[in-house]
Amino acid sequence: MLKSVFTLILFVTALSAHTQSYLLTGQVTDEHGNPVPFASIYKQDGGVGTAANSEGLFRLRLPAGEHQLLARAVGYRQTAERFTLDRDTQLSIVLHTEAYLLDEVVIGNGEDPAYAIIRKAIRSRKQHLNEAAPYTARVYIKGVQRLLQAPKKFLGIDLDEIGREIGLDSNRTGIVYLSESESRIRVHPPDDFHEEMISSKFSGNNQAFSFNRAADLKLNFYENHQPIFDGLSARPFVSPIADNALSYYRYRLLGTTEENGQVVHKIEVTPRRKAEPLYQGDIYILEDSWRIYGINLLLTKEASINILDTLHIRQEFIPLQSGQWQPSSIRFDFVGGLFSFRVGGYFAAVYSEYAMNPEMQRGKLNEVLRIVEGVNKRDSVYWAEHRPLPLTEEERVDYLRKDSLQRRRESKEYLDSVDRKANRFKPQSFLLGGYTYRNRAQHWRISMDGLATSVGYNTVEGLALNYGARYVKRVDTILDRDLTVYGNARYGFINKRFNGYVGTSFPLAKSFVNLSAGSDMQDLNNRGALPPLFNTISTAFFGRNYLKLYERTFARTAWRYTLPANVTLTASAAWENRLWLPNRSGYTFWEQNEPYLTSNNPFTPHADIPLFDENQSFKISLGAMYDFGTQYETYPHRRVYLPSKWPTLSVNYTKGIPGVFGGDTDYDLVTARLHKTEIGLGLYGRVSFDIQGGEFLNNKRLYYTDYGHFNGTKTLVSDQHLTTFLLLDYYLHSTAGNFVEGHGEYNLSTLLTSKVPLLRKLKLQEIIGVHYLHTSEMEYYAEAHVGLEWQRLRVMYARSFSSESGLRGKDAIRIGLRLF
Repeated sequence: MLKSVFTLILFVTALSAHTQSYLLTGQVTDEHGNPVPFASIYKQDGGVGTAANSEGLFRLRLPAGEHQLLARAVGYRQTAERFTLDRDTQLSIVLHTEAYLLDEVVIGNGEDPAYAIIRKAIRSRKQHLNEAAPYTARVYIKGVQRLLQAPKKFLGIDLDEIGREIGLDSNRTGIVYLSESESRIRVHPPDDFHEEMISSKFSGNNQAFSFNRAADLKLNFYENHQPIFDGLSARPFVSPIADNALSYYRYRLLGTTEENGQVVHKIEVTPRRKAEPLYQGDIYILEDSWRIYGINLLLTKEASINILDTLHIRQEFIPLQSGQWQPSSIRFDFVGGLFSFRVGGYFAAVYSEYAMNPEMQRGKLNEVLRIVEGVNKRDSVYWAEHRPLPLTEEERVDYLRKDSLQRRRESKEYLDSVDRKANRFKPQSFLLGGYTYRNRAQHWRISMDGLATSVGYNTVEGLALNYGARYVKRVDTILDRDLTVYGNARYGFINKRFNGYVGTSFPLAKSFVNLSAGSDMQDLNNRGALPPLFNTISTAFFGRNYLKLYERTFARTAWRYTLPANVTLTASAAWENRLWLPNRSGYTFWEQNEPYLTSNNPFTPHADIPLFDENQSFKISLGAMYDFGTQYETYPHRRVYLPSKWPTLSVNYTKGIPGVFGGDTDYDLVTARLHKTEIGLGLYGRVSFDIQGGEFLNNKRLYYTDYGHFNGTKTLVSDQHLTTFLLLDYYLHSTAGNFVEGHGEYNLSTLLTSKVPLLRKLKLQEIIGVHYLHTSEMEYYAEAHVGLEWQRLRVMYARSFSSESGLRGKDAIRIGLRLF
């Protein structure tokens, strides 16, 4: 018995020693003693590894025993370190600058030998893209953004004061974003990707979750194109080993070396043309397998990138036991600026704990991200143990300073002092932009419209004041849900009619409810196709009063709820009293424009004959919308569905019920819509389309405001959207029968203008569009337009054709301002 106990004690002791782990720390330097930032340090089997931070410091926990670590970085020769670990240990690693040898080899007609290597890599691209088996891994991400330069004042705002509040130094420079996160990823190539965030740390806000996402740093150069992130470029970037890469790049073999018994070729990549979405830099290719060994590429303004001046991408790969190669680290370094501001920083990801062919159900990967409660509550002891990239002194100080500032900012005294200053009434600001009174401690605010933006002119009311105010109270800080109470008052100084309404919207369980009642002035087509500001300018300066109005008194309730299957249900009920009004003003700034003014009845432009009698309506509407998106992100207490690559389908049924609350209408309208925007075509731009149709199943009694209406344009400058006809009258083609409208637009995304030197810097995007309309009264109406878009401004040439005019169509220039 005693012998058995003794044997058991020895076994437990041996097992404990075997499972004992120790902390390995150190620094990676070059042969001159300079730190090598973000070097990869990993075991040869690829299952365990880490990376150095920006100062070359690293840390890695390993079990006791003998180990061999490989260390490498782009531009340096790989080195191996063998050691025995029986206590916490420090290790210095020296990397020597790689000496790539260049043989004097010339292949056919003086072609650089790099081209033969690249052709083999291109032929192997699909094999390496599709060979990856399912795997899991642990990903650590650090993001740092710094303000490098800022003026003392900007648009009248004192930036010195703001800088002190967010922890900048006296020169208004320093870290403005510092965050770390750890995630476990489960990947089933090529498309299924699930990420579970297991820890999150955000400097200056211990309630927030990190913006770092492993999915955002997922960059695969075996794909033909890489979008990298939205907004960086109008077109995705061409991989140096894309199928058609030889048409876009020049290559030069810089040299060859040997690592781990494998030959590595270093190849310089240079764009053939400017203003194309192309990289420059170096790519490392392995002999025989022709796979990517490393990436060191740069994007600059010459690649027509937006937001940033430069984006430097470094990516290293390591072999796994399964024979696969996966990233060991990836790093984005960026610098950019706007006006007098300069920013810079990096995002770095370290991959470790790879496990191949785990058991996973592909259907479960519809959840692409999971963040559970508590991941942002890890203490400093946890991070000291699990952080693979040690903090620099600047980052450590930033955490301490921002934590102190956060505690101060959360105090009621501080919030009240900020409110006292921010809530000061400034007449000039109120005139132009309105006024907002906040109470940050109690999470509410009151906002009032600007006086100048609330004044307009139309021929029905004359000079009109349309003034609104809102009260917003945060009622659910976890789900970011608010209670809103709003009101609006309107007065026409010529027709002397006052209108006003009030309303509220609020969450009810998992749904939203809106209630409103009062009276207001409404566009006859109920589409708001002509913004009041554009109508004011058109009427007052040019005598074209295109906007036609009526007055309604109403009470309305609406409900919206999203089912777990990503189906959004809506329901509403509304009572209205509709009153047509005549023109009361014929004023324009220039008398010669007065003959162009028309009546408030679009069908009798020279006589103010009532379009309809005063009437009442009670209607109910039921709707459902589904965008076929099955992927979603899970946050504490909520689920967010992601946009689908498929079109969105919506259906709606509206019933005008006679006799209820004095309702005069009796009709049934069914509508359906299928639409999708920004369908990517790779380098060839993107396509959007919108198809809508409807039919009155019953139209026993309805009035013009109940018709099916369409977005038209008659002004030179308009608020253009995909569903906006550029030459269609606002009102004349509305219908009480069936209708179908279709809209399509092709954005070439600088495909042509980038070839023109004088236009490259403007980054003008080419637009081609078509519009189609059929109603029970009109066989067809069609438009085509071409033009250019810059930022939110577009200039289009449009031409229309219809069954009424045949080939005698009309054309015009239209200037679009995307207001929303």
